[in-house]
Amino acid sequence: MRNQWRLLRLRYFSTHSINVSRGIQPLNLLAPQNHRCISSFLGTNSHPSSVLAINFDVQTTRFRAFSSEPALDSKEVDHAVVIELISKSSSSDEFKRELESINASITPEMVLETLRNLENRADFALRFFKWVVETESGGLSSKDHVGEFWELFEVVKRRGFGVGKDTYVKVLDSFEKEGMVDDLEKLRKMYASKLEEISMETMGRRVCNLVVSHEWGEDVQKRIGEVNVSWSDDLVVYVVEHLSAQPMKALMFFWWLQESQSFKHNKLTYNAVVNVLARKDSIEKFWVVAKEMREAGYEMETKTYFKVIGKFYDRRMIKDSVELHEFMMRGANKPSAQDSLFLLRKIVVDKNLDMDLFGRVVKTSMEIGNGLTKSTLDGILKSLTSVGRLQECGKILKAMEKGGYAPTDAAYSKYIFHLSKAGRPDEAMQILNELKASGCAPNFKMWSSLIEGQCAAGEINKASSCFREMVENNEFVGVGKPLESLIIGFCRRKRAKDACQFLMEIVNDKQLQPWHSTYKTLITELLVRKGLKEALGLLPLMRSHGFPPFVDPFIDHISKYGTGEDAVKFLKGMTLQRFPSTSVVIRMFEAFFKARRDSEAHNCLAKCPSYLRNHADVLSLFCAMKPEDTVVSA
Repeated sequence: MRNQWRLLRLRYFSTHSINVSRGIQPLNLLAPQNHRCISSFLGTNSHPSSVLAINFDVQTTRFRAFSSEPALDSKEVDHAVVIELISKSSSSDEFKRELESINASITPEMVLETLRNLENRADFALRFFKWVVETESGGLSSKDHVGEFWELFEVVKRRGFGVGKDTYVKVLDSFEKEGMVDDLEKLRKMYASKLEEISMETMGRRVCNLVVSHEWGEDVQKRIGEVNVSWSDDLVVYVVEHLSAQPMKALMFFWWLQESQSFKHNKLTYNAVVNVLARKDSIEKFWVVAKEMREAGYEMETKTYFKVIGKFYDRRMIKDSVELHEFMMRGANKPSAQDSLFLLRKIVVDKNLDMDLFGRVVKTSMEIGNGLTKSTLDGILKSLTSVGRLQECGKILKAMEKGGYAPTDAAYSKYIFHLSKAGRPDEAMQILNELKASGCAPNFKMWSSLIEGQCAAGEINKASSCFREMVENNEFVGVGKPLESLIIGFCRRKRAKDACQFLMEIVNDKQLQPWHSTYKTLITELLVRKGLKEALGLLPLMRSHGFPPFVDPFIDHISKYGTGEDAVKFLKGMTLQRFPSTSVVIRMFEAFFKARRDSEAHNCLAKCPSYLRNHADVLSLFCAMKPEDTVVSA
């Protein structure tokens, strides 16, 4: 049956009780975990402690509308009619009278369709379901609907209820009479499993109550012995876990079982007790049991490791976290490289940065092949930055080197960038100087990182000085990126003209070649800052580097703010020829006309070569732009 049936049954069973007749056999459901019961589908006089009853019997007579025999004096109604009646009725009794007044007959299809359409109105759906159950009690009990029985059984099981003994016997008898062998065996296994679980939990609670209620000693041990418990893995784990609020009592119980030879501990029970002992007030015992577990031939499971180290992190037990990491590395279930990185990040953000602990984790990780990578350093740098400890990165790198990790150029570059960005350029320069002293000359990537970091921090003057120093060291390869970062840094601080001067000096003196995008960025910013003269001065440099001219921003700016003479300078500056192509010149004229600056267009035309002034397209454009009265008078 569909989910709607299951939802309504559960809702109905938990909120209503009705008289059950017409051969309905109850399925009693017990809640073993809390020993409470709820009643439903019972008489209104049922005691509150009565068990929950659900209508399932695979032998009873069938739902009248589910039969192949036609129902007399009744008519099938559309689900829309049913929904309308439900919405108008104020109670289940009124709804029942309305349905009976139209002599309604229901079919499986109509029931399901009605429930689907009432999915968001549980009160209406429950009213309809109650009417179905009260008037057609046998419909859900036939052999044909055993699938629905198991679906509901699983739902009820997930809610924490089980099959009661009376119900088990009745349903078992029904399955036997119907010859439903597979269902019979399935029910037996599930019932036996539930009984075992109930018995285990009952015993576990009794033992826990004894341990919690008394001081641990011979008296408690004697009382537990009188319970006559048959110890199992699950039962021991249950007791230990439910004593987690008193870890020392959990340990006393654990050791007592071992000493009394009542039970031989195994991997499951050891893992349970170390998880309970993972606290500051019982950490010494935690390590005693952890070592004892390994000596007994058992390993801490990965899931236990995650639970324990999670507790250590929450309680800021960093030293114990490192020792646990080392403990696991010596065993079979080794932490991953990602786990090691997470621990390293926890160490660097701790209130007191312990470089010894950091080095121990690095060394242990390297020894088992969990190599540290650029992403590892990136993660550590992010953590250092988050707590304002970037100045400690030098110590971090040295600790990593001591542990066997050799930082790459990329790692140093990343470190230098973060230092510069954090406003620590002197420390970043110190790294470069130390590399020089060690015989490892910084490459252009490190210099670039230094300059880009300074630009990001707004230290443009220092960045420009570093750039000059980099160039003086003959680091010409790959200067495009740091140079662009530097130019962008100038522009962001409204120093486009200073950027232009710096660019022209460095390019002319050192024969450097900026990126095309660098020229575009600078020209755009210069024009915004009314630096047309400086922007025009960049055109010859662009041309010398083989870049095409950046036309659009010049035309737009000059047409709005420039003069005809400015336009001629631009047109001459963008090409080695006397003038650019006619199409570009016409674009300049059109822009002037669009900006309603006809006089500047004529001034520009007057300074153009004669072949342009007499060009047919140019003449047509200017003729078309003449005022109408001028054209008429002509």
